[in-house]
Amino acid sequence: MQSPTAPISAVLWASLFERVSGDSNLSLQGRIRQMLVSAILSGHLPAGAPVPSSRLLSENLKIARNTVVFAYQQLVSEGYLVSRERSGHFVADDVLKSHVGHAQPQAEDNRPAPTATTWSQRMAFHPSRQRNIVKPSDWQSMPYPFVYAQFDASQFPTAEWRECCTKALSVLDIRSWAPDLITSDDSALIEEIRTQVLPRRGVWAEKDEIVVTVGAQHALYLLADLLIHNHTVVGMEDPGYPDARNTFAHRTERLLSLPIDENGLCITPALEACNYIFVTPSHQCPTTVTLPLERREALLALAEKSDSIIIEDDYETENRYDNSPTPALKSLDKNGRVIYVGSLSKSFAPGLRIGYIVAPKELTHELRALRRLMLRHPSAYIQRAFALFISLGHHHSLLRRLCVLYGDRAQSLQEAMERWLPEFELVPLNGGSSCWVKTPAHVDTEHLAVAALKEGVVIEPGKVFFHHPGHGNNNFIRMGFSSISNEKIPAGIERLARVYRNLYPDA
Repeated sequence: MQSPTAPISAVLWASLFERVSGDSNLSLQGRIRQMLVSAILSGHLPAGAPVPSSRLLSENLKIARNTVVFAYQQLVSEGYLVSRERSGHFVADDVLKSHVGHAQPQAEDNRPAPTATTWSQRMAFHPSRQRNIVKPSDWQSMPYPFVYAQFDASQFPTAEWRECCTKALSVLDIRSWAPDLITSDDSALIEEIRTQVLPRRGVWAEKDEIVVTVGAQHALYLLADLLIHNHTVVGMEDPGYPDARNTFAHRTERLLSLPIDENGLCITPALEACNYIFVTPSHQCPTTVTLPLERREALLALAEKSDSIIIEDDYETENRYDNSPTPALKSLDKNGRVIYVGSLSKSFAPGLRIGYIVAPKELTHELRALRRLMLRHPSAYIQRAFALFISLGHHHSLLRRLCVLYGDRAQSLQEAMERWLPEFELVPLNGGSSCWVKTPAHVDTEHLAVAALKEGVVIEPGKVFFHHPGHGNNNFIRMGFSSISNEKIPAGIERLARVYRNLYPDA
């Protein structure tokens, strides 16, 4: 094995370069710099060690000599290498000056071995033991990924997003977002949310009533941390959003399951016992049904009567195939009973993690103070780039395009299910990027999902969405279509049908 200080052979240089090149989008010059920096900082190239001449390295790597020369010049300017006339390039003597040296082995003694720390006994909470939605880590490599709310590379607005990121790197913009904002958010993004995003939902808010979060999930965690204690009663749709359920369950054991039907949340007297009511009215998670206007008004009246607060998660509201969005609960709220949670990034790039909360300024003031304890504020650079993305019209244009696209995919999915799996029942689709499917009662969809995955079909078993999994709710599936092309949907459903009939030949 190569020792940290042994010189690197010509063969090994080629191997190191190949390793760097494997999954890199860098230029050849960038890959050379990356390779050398890695070798220097890892100690394989110690201080004062020579690096190959530009001619030798270019021959070994089979690239142009000028490429190596430019890479060496950049590393000299950054202090990694020094150039010595007629001798070549060497690792700078002080490049690792601030690094802690390797620990020296201690002489053996008769002291007893240290006792290993039992971390599980020290933890006050084990979030990994909660029931969570699980997706295969390699879902993007699967031919038929019916996963929900995930990235579709073919639909990502690369040129538009790159334009906004580049503009955000202007000198004036950098001066705005580079400092620590402490409890503040990027003023440009707040203004775009206030004047462009929220009015489409009929919601009007002042700038001090909006808080930017690292996605909608972070928003829910902030609200739970600030508002919910041991004795708080939180009502949740059943089936409902597992991550919200897990977040609230960390604060209180008094979660109240609220029944839903083909029109969403049922407005019953049981709601009067709730201090907080979490709802997904635009596209109920996971059934996708939309809460009618009369139920929204009844829910607001009940919250006023019982002094309850409603937490509205309004994700995917723009994706209505009939182009007739229902007003947000927040838009109907006349008494400050609704806390509004939204997401900007989930529709096209969940990894960007940009969400927001709209609430009375007394609450947002404390939310900002709490957020400061957690992460101060979301990336101000991403906020500025997103503000430009909205202001230049890219965000609205993308949502309109996705709505049409998802409508086509929904139709393809419905037609394929009717043809290949007629015994499966789909909740009627009127928007969004997923559907809720009820299989025959004898089907265990977790077993079906495992078998389907072996055939390249990714589906999401529905049991995790129910508060109390057991008999009667093992036969549901959520099938997303945001990440699978329209052309692949029929073949994916046909393959799923084949898996199903192999598992249940007597059905």
